[in-house]
Amino acid sequence: MFVVGMRLRLTAGKPGHRGAPKLKIPKGGSGSLLRKSLRRGVAPEIPGLAVSHILYRSERLLWEKGRMPLFFRKRKPSEEARKRLEYQMCLAKEAGADDILDISKCELSEIPFGAFATCKVLQKKVLIVHTNHLTSLLPKSCSLLSLATIKVLDLHDNQLTALPDDLGQLTALQVLNVERNQLTQLPHSIGNLTQLQTLNVKDNKLKELPDTLGELRSLRTLNISGNEIQRLPQTLAHVRTLEMLSLDASTMVYPPPEVCGDGTTAILQFLCKESGLEYYPPSQYLLPVLEQDGTNSRDSPDGPTDRVSREEVEWQNRFSDYEKRKEQKMLEKLEFERRLELGQREHAQLLQQSSSQKDEILQTVKEEQFRLEQGLSERQRHLDAERQRLQEQLKQTEQNISSRIQMLLQENQRQKKSSEILKSLENERIRMEQLMSITQEETENLRRREVASAMQQMLTERCKNRLMQMAYESQRQNLAQQACSSMAEMDERFQQILSWQQMDQNKAISQILQESAMQKAAFEALQVKKDLMHRQIRSQEMVSEQRWALSNLLQQLLKEKRQREEELREILTELEAKSETRQENYWLIQYQRLLNQKPLSLKLQEDGMERQLVALLEELSAEHYLPIFAHHRLSLALLSQMSPGDLAKLGVSEAGLQHEILRKVQELLDAARIQPELKPPAGEVLTPTAPQEPPESVRPSAPPAELEVQASECVVCLEREAQMIFLNCGHVCCCQQCCQPLRTCPLCRQDIVQRLRIYHSS
Repeated sequence: MFVVGMRLRLTAGKPGHRGAPKLKIPKGGSGSLLRKSLRRGVAPEIPGLAVSHILYRSERLLWEKGRMPLFFRKRKPSEEARKRLEYQMCLAKEAGADDILDISKCELSEIPFGAFATCKVLQKKVLIVHTNHLTSLLPKSCSLLSLATIKVLDLHDNQLTALPDDLGQLTALQVLNVERNQLTQLPHSIGNLTQLQTLNVKDNKLKELPDTLGELRSLRTLNISGNEIQRLPQTLAHVRTLEMLSLDASTMVYPPPEVCGDGTTAILQFLCKESGLEYYPPSQYLLPVLEQDGTNSRDSPDGPTDRVSREEVEWQNRFSDYEKRKEQKMLEKLEFERRLELGQREHAQLLQQSSSQKDEILQTVKEEQFRLEQGLSERQRHLDAERQRLQEQLKQTEQNISSRIQMLLQENQRQKKSSEILKSLENERIRMEQLMSITQEETENLRRREVASAMQQMLTERCKNRLMQMAYESQRQNLAQQACSSMAEMDERFQQILSWQQMDQNKAISQILQESAMQKAAFEALQVKKDLMHRQIRSQEMVSEQRWALSNLLQQLLKEKRQREEELREILTELEAKSETRQENYWLIQYQRLLNQKPLSLKLQEDGMERQLVALLEELSAEHYLPIFAHHRLSLALLSQMSPGDLAKLGVSEAGLQHEILRKVQELLDAARIQPELKPPAGEVLTPTAPQEPPESVRPSAPPAELEVQASECVVCLEREAQMIFLNCGHVCCCQQCCQPLRTCPLCRQDIVQRLRIYHSS
């Protein structure tokens, strides 16, 4: 510790004991000031002095002060501490200010960046940061090089757990006080502080001292009491200038307690003896005072006594200067408080004016809000009426759809009845078979005729159902388009209403930009209205759910239809299995002919078509659309008036084929206008040139001696003649080229065991 005309005798013991440390305070100006500070229990704040290194605690405070707790809850600085920090920072930046930056008792959790900048720019030499809540000396984005000019660094009564590793960069540092912190070790770079004279690490948690402590060639005072240190490094013997060493002698192991109890001289003599060095008293190594810039000087012949007296006179002069500066700063502080009070009064007046303006704006906003609510209520009533009308239309549409579904269900029931009739006919046939004695061949012939008639009836019903389904799909699409258009119209109206609301809201917001509370209330009101709109829209989603249920019902009907078709296929399979082996190919060919044969009415309609139209479809490879054109009785004149969309509705799905048909028809009509003889006369019906097939006569049930095989096309490519027989099913439905990659029969889906080719004799 730096002592002003004082001597501290280092002994171990308790307060009141003979060996307790005693503090001697000299008489005079500096002594009276120190006595007043010690009676109040605070440290005397003396700018320009090594304040942190003066013993400012009384004997009672030294022993009653315990260690600081390990953890502290971070809290915000109080208003008074914040004002003190601002005042001290402003004071340090004023012109003619001294070299001291005092930000103590400001409840800081870290040193502000502005303090580092002030010390660097203004070349401060004393930094006092004691009695705060610091946990780290160096905050982020700061460098210790900013404190390169600091000579006195006071950090006592904080919560520091470690010092920076690059502490050795403070080469100008002469006094370092980290008393009453939470330090557990000192950095090794502390040995680079060659000008350090006072080091106070009292009341910390140090367990050992670094060996680099012996490199402190200017160290005069070292206080390590109140720690857990039991051994001193031998390198401390190299510190020849050490005058005062404070430690806990009773807990020391090296040097022994009895040596530590004898004082600083005995400790240094012991360490020099252990290191093999010769001991010299510190009086032979005088150091410059704190205010000098590190220039070394030799010891005067008068010795330490003259040096102490000169220092005392210098301190007294500085105390008087400090009192004058203190009075001047007090006056400045009173002036600052007066200006602050005037500013607060002006602020209160401005608040009163703003409150009156706020009331006026609130009143205007209320009136505008009432007007907006009236307009919205009227618009809402209009929208409710429009929505009611649309709902009635939707209900009527749904009733029409339900009636059509009822018709489909009735048709389904009728089909079920027809299947029951087929079953009853089958039972009646079996009963008649038992009553009448007819041959097996006639029975099989009758059965196949019944199956053929039933299949023909089933195919006609399938066509009817398909047409009804197409009509239902077209009507459903029209209804969906109408519903979508109505919804789009409602959305446009809703967007228009929202745009009106947005315009009104913008007008209201422009008047209350500075009133956040009223903005929030207006926003909440608009949000509630939007939620009402959304709930009304969600109520209409139930309509889409009902449509989904209707589509599921239609899918169920189609599934039942497929099941009936599977049942008929199973009946045919049973009939084929019961037939005799030698008649198998014959009946299969007859069944194939029956499938390929068109109804008589459809043949007549195709025969009545124009030859040019038939040739046109054959030229475009669209012969499979002949039944559709014949059913709708289309002619070249009608096709010239149709569009591709009309052909798509009839069933021509290929877009390129639609345009090609219409183009060819137009070319034929243009050629007919140029050459009228090519155009058939009106009313003339073109008859086909191909000979008509004679009506099929009733053939005997027994197979003829030589089977007449009618050529049938391949079901895969639909171009070549069927030439292959699949076993074991026996179907003749593929040509030789298409049957190679097949593994199952295209008709019955049974596995193909063997393939037989059919050769026709000329």
